[in-house]
Amino acid sequence: MSNHWRKKTISLVLGLFLLSGMIRANGLNLNGLGSKANSMGGAFIGLADDFSLVYWNPAGAGFLTRPLFGALATDIMPTNRYQAMLGSDTSIEAKTKFSHYLGFLLAYYQPVSDQLVFGLGFYTPAEIGTTWKGEDFKSLTGDVAYDWKSKIGLMTLSPLVAWKISDRLSLGATFNLNYGEMKWSQWPGQLEISPGTYADPGQYEEGLHGFGWGLTVGLLAKPADWLDIGLTVKTPTTIKFRSKINMYSLSVIGYPTRSEVRREVKWPWFIGGGISVRPVERLTLNADAGWSDWSELKSLTTTYLDPTWADLMEANGAAIRPLDWKDTWQLRFGAEYRLSQHFALRAGYYHDPAPGPDQTMNVLLPTFDVNGITAGFGYDWNGLSVNWGFEYLKGKNRQVTSEEIGTMAVPFQAMPGTYKMYQVIPTISVSYRF
Repeated sequence: MSNHWRKKTISLVLGLFLLSGMIRANGLNLNGLGSKANSMGGAFIGLADDFSLVYWNPAGAGFLTRPLFGALATDIMPTNRYQAMLGSDTSIEAKTKFSHYLGFLLAYYQPVSDQLVFGLGFYTPAEIGTTWKGEDFKSLTGDVAYDWKSKIGLMTLSPLVAWKISDRLSLGATFNLNYGEMKWSQWPGQLEISPGTYADPGQYEEGLHGFGWGLTVGLLAKPADWLDIGLTVKTPTTIKFRSKINMYSLSVIGYPTRSEVRREVKWPWFIGGGISVRPVERLTLNADAGWSDWSELKSLTTTYLDPTWADLMEANGAAIRPLDWKDTWQLRFGAEYRLSQHFALRAGYYHDPAPGPDQTMNVLLPTFDVNGITAGFGYDWNGLSVNWGFEYLKGKNRQVTSEEIGTMAVPFQAMPGTYKMYQVIPTISVSYRF
């Protein structure tokens, strides 16, 4: 590889390992939890009438009259493709390996009076990653098949309290204790250890973990028997990650092979509203709109505690990497039709725009304008409820050109090429009202 392309690779790949593995569909969040909710396009803020309400709108618990327990399992199966010509001698045709990213939700709610309900939820608001075939990137990595994989997971424990102010109005809130984990491996590119002198550090490996907290506040109103209106606000959550980063081949040039690091990643404000309408006895129609404050993620900073690593990463432009994300609005629509007292059919659609611009698009941090098609069914009998849902997410193809990247103040942090994505997500849940 020429010095020209080597320098480009240094800039783009060192930026990647600070950012990789954070994507479910867009941003740092799942698009929702709950078989009933997800099969209705995730339009559930204005309904919030099953055990997944701890995620959607905690005020829904205020209308519970019986204890409720529920369990959910979901399997996220993403497929990404990447095609690029990065020079006359560097072409890439890559596809991610078939992978499973499992998510869950457990929740229990206990009414203690006619107005007051306590609850507890334990769930995964983020659980996804990418696993590429190292052979597909050999033309970029000196004909060596390094591992290219990433994963981010977030587990949240949420104590809940809800107060039914009146027969038609409820207020609820949760305290969210979050545990985050970030893992990935890849080739970090040739490092410039002195002016004009480069070294190959070999395989890069990172595993970070940390804690953070936030709040969710919800309001649910029932102004008429056929109409529900909901509002949910999630406060920002900053996870303070820490652990060690390894690049074992640095020992060949006399550098330490690992360094402890610190990194903070911020989940933004979310404000969403929803409406649920029952125009006829068996039909329910839902619509939600949600705003995420992704523009807070302007850049990502990593602090290397080893002074040698700190100097090396600063010299190679890896300590601070821009994101330049933008705020987004999600639109969600869903419907449920009850064929009988026991059996219901559901379907939905949602649109989720990409928060990231072309200038920060790369194989380990791909964001897409997503269109989601959902469907499912539910069966209820004597307090027992079994629900199944299915989502198909299709990302709009993205074409990133070298000219777009070259105009940026920090060039080549992104990878030019064509990006494609789709995801298949089945989910199943069981709950019981005692």
